[in-house]
Amino acid sequence: MSSDETPNVPTPRNSREAVREKAQKVHAQQSRARLMRRIIIGAVAVAVVAVGAIGTAVTLAVSAQVSKPKLTPTGMESDGVVVTDITAVAGSDEVPATPSAEQTDAGASTEPTPSATSSDKVDIHVYVDYLSPDAGKFERANARQLAGWIGEGAVTVSYHPVALLTASSNGTKYSLRSAAAAACVATHSPAQFYAFNHDLLDDQPEVGSDGMSDEDLANLAAAVGTDNTKAVRSCIENGDFVGWAKEATTRALDGPLAGSKDLMLNTAPMIVANGEAYVGAFDDPAEFSQFVLSVASDASRATPSPTPTSTTTPAP
Repeated sequence: MSSDETPNVPTPRNSREAVREKAQKVHAQQSRARLMRRIIIGAVAVAVVAVGAIGTAVTLAVSAQVSKPKLTPTGMESDGVVVTDITAVAGSDEVPATPSAEQTDAGASTEPTPSATSSDKVDIHVYVDYLSPDAGKFERANARQLAGWIGEGAVTVSYHPVALLTASSNGTKYSLRSAAAAACVATHSPAQFYAFNHDLLDDQPEVGSDGMSDEDLANLAAAVGTDNTKAVRSCIENGDFVGWAKEATTRALDGPLAGSKDLMLNTAPMIVANGEAYVGAFDDPAEFSQFVLSVASDASRATPSPTPTSTTTPAP
């Protein structure tokens, strides 16, 4: 190597810049690594919190189901309330006479009439949606007539609250809530069920309206003089029997209806007497009375029973 050739050795200035540049690269790499670690740790923490929240929600939901079992009303027969105590009667002051068989020329009844001493009472089931206008018409037209027959022991009447118009009250589900409220009264104050049932139908909200609130329903129950007012109010406002009302409606839709062999609920109201559906006018008590009489006569012919005979008294 000649004396004028110099080795390829960096100057002190170039050496310092190279070291500085390398240090900056290392620092940048370390910064990116720290940032990635923070992102990963943050994501893991969020995931843990989310999983924990989901687990808590599931636990609470399961606990709620376990702590609040499905409630079923008492005093029901085939999801219906058999009315035995009349505390509210609508219509005129005169109670219509009990349906009787047609009279012969001799003035004697050729067929037995349902009576308190007969084992062949007409078994009437009324499937009622408290938002149905036709249900209101039927109640206003026939309440007093039914009350008279019940009082005389000529018929048994069962009311079955159902909810077919749940979607017809602006999202408040009035049809369903009122059916559940009726079950509350039937459970905690059965003697006042007929009065509550009548008032719900006598002054109905219109289809498409919000209907009454739960508080209004509880106030109505108190107004008819329910026993155990606190229990009734709590039951209504907590929606204790809303689940039952849904299931009872489904059972009625699936059929068969109480007292029938093959009938299924297809409208509300639906009135079934001795297994036969009434297809007449809901606001015509005379037509309904004739229907009940016809059913009673059919039952009498199917199951003959002794016919009262007159006693002959010698003429003076």
